[in-house]
Amino acid sequence: MRTAKIQRKTKETDIELELSLDGGKISIDTGIGFFDHMLNSFATHGGFGLILRVHGDLNVDTHHTVEDTGIVLGQAFAKALGDKSSIDRFGSFYVPMDEALAFSSVDISGRPFLVFDADFPQAVCGQYDCSMTVEFMRALAFNSQITLHIKSLYGDNSHHITEAIYKAVAHSLRIAVKPNNSNKPLSTKGVL
Repeated sequence: MRTAKIQRKTKETDIELELSLDGGKISIDTGIGFFDHMLNSFATHGGFGLILRVHGDLNVDTHHTVEDTGIVLGQAFAKALGDKSSIDRFGSFYVPMDEALAFSSVDISGRPFLVFDADFPQAVCGQYDCSMTVEFMRALAFNSQITLHIKSLYGDNSHHITEAIYKAVAHSLRIAVKPNNSNKPLSTKGVL
């Protein structure tokens, strides 16, 4: 079973997360409506089961809640993937959302890296600070130990740009974690 269950409690956040790479129930409550919407889109478009409860210090701002969620989700991906054998490893995907277009490319390599190229014309979507998108993606990439490239090619609406990014990342991960029959990591080194 390609699943993981993670609990993480700090002075800033209290997070419980269950992830299934092969689908399942989706139930998300972070206390930030737009972020819930993005994570719902991420799970749906990735074909992932995701149960997530986050209690964060939203009286401060959204930073700790969003970044810590990325940390825990990344840890769950790493745990669910195990030794990374029998997966396709690479995935790339474009997502159009009205006037916006986003691209994501991922390598489940064991070498964490993030390239993020996106501008947000409006600073916030609901209670979600759009500048937190890069923080979430960095935490996800580094804690899952993947190389992740994200680019917003264009767009005028921050909601559309952000949602296209989350969906593009989800689809690229869906492709990369797809099982194959190799029974070994897709690497000339023999390990990832």
